[in-house]
Amino acid sequence: MSETPVRVRFAPSPTGKLHVGGARTAIYNWAFARANHGTFILRIDDTDPERSTEENTQIILRAMRWLGLDWDEGPEVGGDFGPYKQTERAQMYRDAAQRLWDEGKAYPCFCTPEQLAADREAAQARKDPFQGYQRRCRNLSREEAQARIDAGEPYVLRIKVPEDRGDVVVRDAVHGDVTFAARELDDFVIQRTDGTPTYNFATVVDDAAMGITHVIRGDDHLSNTPRQVIVYEALGAPVPTFAHISMILGADGKKLSKRHGATNVEEYRDAGYLSDAFVNYLALLGWSLDGETTIIPRDVLASQFSLDHVSKNPATFDPKKLDWIQAEYIRSMSDQEFADEVMLPELHEAGVIGGDFEADEAWVDALAAIVKPRTKFPADVVTVTAPVFATAETLVYDEKSVAKGLAKEGMGAVLDAAREALAGLAAWEPAAIDAALEALPEALDLKKRLVFQAVRVAVCGNMVSPPLGETMALVGREDCLARIDRARAMAL
Repeated sequence: MSETPVRVRFAPSPTGKLHVGGARTAIYNWAFARANHGTFILRIDDTDPERSTEENTQIILRAMRWLGLDWDEGPEVGGDFGPYKQTERAQMYRDAAQRLWDEGKAYPCFCTPEQLAADREAAQARKDPFQGYQRRCRNLSREEAQARIDAGEPYVLRIKVPEDRGDVVVRDAVHGDVTFAARELDDFVIQRTDGTPTYNFATVVDDAAMGITHVIRGDDHLSNTPRQVIVYEALGAPVPTFAHISMILGADGKKLSKRHGATNVEEYRDAGYLSDAFVNYLALLGWSLDGETTIIPRDVLASQFSLDHVSKNPATFDPKKLDWIQAEYIRSMSDQEFADEVMLPELHEAGVIGGDFEADEAWVDALAAIVKPRTKFPADVVTVTAPVFATAETLVYDEKSVAKGLAKEGMGAVLDAAREALAGLAAWEPAAIDAALEALPEALDLKKRLVFQAVRVAVCGNMVSPPLGETMALVGREDCLARIDRARAMAL
């Protein structure tokens, strides 16, 4: 590992929402910085004026905050290498381009689109292995070029690829050495006619100025890398270590897209996924801790992430595995954590409880204990707790459950016996409630299933609920007895 402090960046374009692939790239950069005690920079690459919007920038920032990927430099944080939006760095690109021209490393090109097309067709016709820009303007004198510019002739600025440069070998931490033939490199444009920089120029100017040591990004950028290496060399800047991570595929083996379901981060947030579970899963799409461990807490990811464990093979997005990881994270929470982070916020959001909700801490923990095992997503909380937060007057009875559990011969007698047994309990607690109900089947000469089914429907409104004793203890004695009285009219 180099002694130079690690500096990495995540540089999304605000042309849309933060998608799964971008989120994984952000996670890898963040984790690499944290594991190496380095600096994680967030930079907004908004040089596409037609598609980049401030609204999209804010969406990306919200997604990053939800993911818990705190950045050390960037928007809303600042830093010594700002601004951190490319639209605010325009003068830097102009200055860098001018310097390259002044140093003879770049030159103005006045070729029209028609001329470029004609040259390309001619190269193809003669089967020239080099079919890029034919360097018509490369050897114009500075005086002639300046005169044409002064006369108002449109031009672009091209970088001057050294004729003896040879093949470009990219040292990639994931793919190893990747060689690009020199004949594929033409004198590419670094500044457009309107004075704006091209992507391959602006991103290198920024990375060089910000001291980026490692560029971790999707392998769809690998083909850009040899041109960027040429720019680094022209600027006299150190070439960073590259790490191009594989794409994410859907179950059909094709690149992940909307046809596979949700693709952007906010959709998963809104669906109720926990950010820790989501980050854990995305980290596993192309990286592993030891080849076996699946549940990787954020602090472990931040201390153990390394590029040598990143796979060069594409990863497949598996929603079922994501759901399994989500369930594991919920299961690992303490009852208090679950109550504070999932249950109470969800009940408040759904309007089940208000801002003035107060309850005994032991009651809340007891509720969390029976809700947590039945929760895969926060929205499940509302369904599972519905019987607890209902009253004898508002409890909704499921018709099928009533028909199966109450509207049968002898069920009225079951409810009468249950009410009598429960009303006389000295202590209203789960163990005592269960014990009272356990004695009824033998006393009534009925199957246990029928007795508990009737009481469950009477108290909970349906045949599916958390453990009966725990639920009834939370509901309270008076309301449980009132529910049984109400259900008695439905029983035979």
